[in-house]
Amino acid sequence: MERSDRADILVDIARSIYGAVVAAGKVHIQKENFKKYSVFLEKTAIFLRELSKFKVQNLDSFDNAIANLKLEIKSAKHVSAECSKRNIIYLLLSCRRITKEIEKSTNNIGRVMSIFSSGTLEVSSETNDRILNLCKDMENTRYLVPAVEEEILQKIETGIEERNVDSSYASDLLNGICGYIGISNENEELKTVLESFKGEIDCLESRAEALWMEQIILLLGKADIVMTPKEKKTKYFTKRDSLGSQQLEPLLSFYCPITGDVMLDPVETSSGQTFEREAIEKWLGEGKSFCPLTKTSLSKSSLRSNRRLRESIEEWRKRNTMISIASMKSEIQSSDEIEQLNALKKLREYCITSELHREWIVMEDYIPILTSLLSVKSSEFRVHSLAILYSLAKDGDDNKDRIANVNHSIKYIVRSLARKVDESVLALQLLLELSKSRFDGLIGSEHGCILLLVTLVSSDDTRASEYAKKILDNLAYLDQNVVQMAGAKYFEPLLQRLCEGPTSMQVIMAETLAEIELTDHNKLCLSRDGVLKPLLNMLHHSDIDVKNAAVKALQNLSGVAQNGLQLIKEGAKDPLFELLFNHTLSFPDIRENVAKTIMHLAFSTTTQDAFKDQISLLESKDDDVFKLFSLISLTEPDMQLTLLLTFQALCKSSSGSAVRTNLRQISAVKVLIQLWEVEDLALRENAVKLFHYLIQDGDHSTFSEHTNKKCISTLVTIIRNPTNEEELSAAVGIISRLPRDPQTSQNLLELGALEAIVDCLTCRSNHASDKKGIIENATECLCRFTVPSNLECQRKVAESGIIPDLVSLLASGTSCTKQNVAVTLKQLSENTSKLTFREKKGLFFSFCFKSPETKCPLHCGICTIESSFCLLEANAVRPLLLVMDESDTGARESALDAILTLVVDGENLKHGSKILDEAGVVPKIIKTLDSSSSSMQEKALGALQQIFRLVEFRTKYGKSAEMFLVEITQRGSSRAKSLAAQILVQVGVLQEQSTFF
Repeated sequence: MERSDRADILVDIARSIYGAVVAAGKVHIQKENFKKYSVFLEKTAIFLRELSKFKVQNLDSFDNAIANLKLEIKSAKHVSAECSKRNIIYLLLSCRRITKEIEKSTNNIGRVMSIFSSGTLEVSSETNDRILNLCKDMENTRYLVPAVEEEILQKIETGIEERNVDSSYASDLLNGICGYIGISNENEELKTVLESFKGEIDCLESRAEALWMEQIILLLGKADIVMTPKEKKTKYFTKRDSLGSQQLEPLLSFYCPITGDVMLDPVETSSGQTFEREAIEKWLGEGKSFCPLTKTSLSKSSLRSNRRLRESIEEWRKRNTMISIASMKSEIQSSDEIEQLNALKKLREYCITSELHREWIVMEDYIPILTSLLSVKSSEFRVHSLAILYSLAKDGDDNKDRIANVNHSIKYIVRSLARKVDESVLALQLLLELSKSRFDGLIGSEHGCILLLVTLVSSDDTRASEYAKKILDNLAYLDQNVVQMAGAKYFEPLLQRLCEGPTSMQVIMAETLAEIELTDHNKLCLSRDGVLKPLLNMLHHSDIDVKNAAVKALQNLSGVAQNGLQLIKEGAKDPLFELLFNHTLSFPDIRENVAKTIMHLAFSTTTQDAFKDQISLLESKDDDVFKLFSLISLTEPDMQLTLLLTFQALCKSSSGSAVRTNLRQISAVKVLIQLWEVEDLALRENAVKLFHYLIQDGDHSTFSEHTNKKCISTLVTIIRNPTNEEELSAAVGIISRLPRDPQTSQNLLELGALEAIVDCLTCRSNHASDKKGIIENATECLCRFTVPSNLECQRKVAESGIIPDLVSLLASGTSCTKQNVAVTLKQLSENTSKLTFREKKGLFFSFCFKSPETKCPLHCGICTIESSFCLLEANAVRPLLLVMDESDTGARESALDAILTLVVDGENLKHGSKILDEAGVVPKIIKTLDSSSSSMQEKALGALQQIFRLVEFRTKYGKSAEMFLVEITQRGSSRAKSLAAQILVQVGVLQEQSTFF
């Protein structure tokens, strides 16, 4: 034989091995063993291909190795082919033989391959070492029968040995086989596999093996699962009818001489006596080494199981149990509750004892009787019925179907969920079993079922919580159930479908999120659990239905600020704006939903978190502001309202200043003023409110041309007939911020704005806290109507009788209101001196009359509130003094300004200082020297400088002011230092010639 021919032989054998490898990969038992076997075969084939390149040294040795290798490979192919084609149950039962065969094949191939490394071929030392290592591994390899297969074989051997095992033992064994080999235990499929197994037996050459397999067939044939329900029923009633109706008393031989009870596991002693195994072992364990009856010597090792007696006892028990189960039906249906309850308890015990008993109970048609008891009033009856039904439901889908579809059972099981814990848990266990079979939504559609289950998920009882969650998971196979769960605020199945389901399912889930009522807590939890990401992904889908569903869901979820900020961070704005400006959409309401979602995002930017992280929606882009605002003129009222609310929020956001500037630059005010004329009051209100935001910055140049007489007239009309307090507050606020030029002021007076503002203050309700914005803005308006240069306007304010109301606000108003009132009183007081009526006589009086005989102690003439706006006549000094104790710096400083109008150079200095002293103002002014506001310090210093011109006040208060004055000379502003130094000179602390300060 030529070298090339020998090389081809090695290659051919290698190819043949690959056939065995493929066959081994198709084996469904001993997968780990055959995987290991395949690896060895594959390595052998690789080496053979490699060896084909080397020269033969010993022809006889080579030819001998080839011949042996061909035989072993043929055997390997046979083993692999047989195990990949034959009946799987037969292969399982032959596992020990198969294990030995593949072990022998592996060892033999290893021994044959070692020949090639012993001088047969001229191989390199490295190749030679690798071959030797492989051969050593193969020769020493051992395969073990898989533990599960060994366990099944042992159960079969036990069953055959004991001969009289019952159907439940055979059924358990067959179920275990089906589970392991991966076939269904449904009747038809199992029968097919078993018939194929029987065919294998007919082909067996070994008579011993055939007899063994026939015994296995007889054992497995006892399993009820191989029979049809009809066959089972026929078999049962044939046997039951043959027994009669009377139970048999146990034979004397059934009783244990020690315990006196019927035995469970009888054992026979060497003396021929029979005892219960547990009883005699206990006897011997107590050190008694003799038979209790014969007194002969006895040891534990001499005990032998009495199988015949045990089988007789078991048969007696089965007979009596069958008769008992059949007879209890009348007891459960009797009118005697005690008899009924005892029968139920006994039936429950039978269920626990054996699967066979449960099967007999079903055969006797107890299910309708038990389900009817679920509606009775007695909790004990319901508990036992639920427990029995649960035991029956665990035995198969047929039983579950019977339970679910009789006597409205689901309705009554659901009712038990809301009862005491023990009953509730049993109902949950039963529902859990039923939910494993899908009854076309029967469970989920039962009224209140899903809501109760969701409630029980949060139960303190861990069993109830666990069962309820599992049931909900099982029910989640139906969309309608998932929707109900979401409505009950159980979102886990919905989120899973939204994240992982197909597009059609995502749409259903998104629409559900859009329609259900969600609390802020729900929305936050959904966001935390990842709901936003899939919805945002849906916005990018090409299908408009998908986009629409996502938008509606986002509209609902974005109503809470944290979610809105999260959506902004994740880039929701761009796809939303793209939809908003798409005028070709087929859905008429999608743009409105988008607008509402954007509105929610805008509101979220007004929160502290947004300001802290500097999160904005429009990023101050002019084009975004312009495009969004332009829609107000192009859309319907509902959309217009949404956009107005959006811009109000944007004006209050961290980028609000830029947004307001942009809106003024694009002449948004013109559009807003036009909306003041519409009939839609909500639209008018929000146009007024947005205008109020835009005017607050004082950039009058961008809107002054639009605030003409018509605009003012409309504002006054709104103030006279507001939609609500918010609109009134905004309208009054606009007037307070209008340009303070003479023409605007004249227009306001002519059109009755002053009277309208006064009415806002004098007609306010007792609920001042609800109207604080109105009062604040109205009092700010009065500041513009009381500027000292417009005496005519001041007179109108005073004549309106509003000054006493203003003074009362110094005690009851907000800090802002108090500041505005103080400014108004200060401006009025500045003209009091010139308005005081003085008699034209040569005499100078230091007091004016409060009646024709009394003069004002300060202004030395006749003063009234209406004619001279006198603060003393208005009793405003004390209230202003109290405002100086406010924490708000603006209110304190304005109050100080108003008070200081009473201290002026000239003839009023002495009188004013005395009045302030009597009111306790001077100590407050001195205390103000400690203010952190340099402006207030300087004003207080200026007042003290004047008051201290008078010796009596310098003497009285100089010492108390000294410490503050020295402090100011060290740390105050330059002007404050100078004033403080001058006062220190006044009080004699510094010499007048000092230029140190």
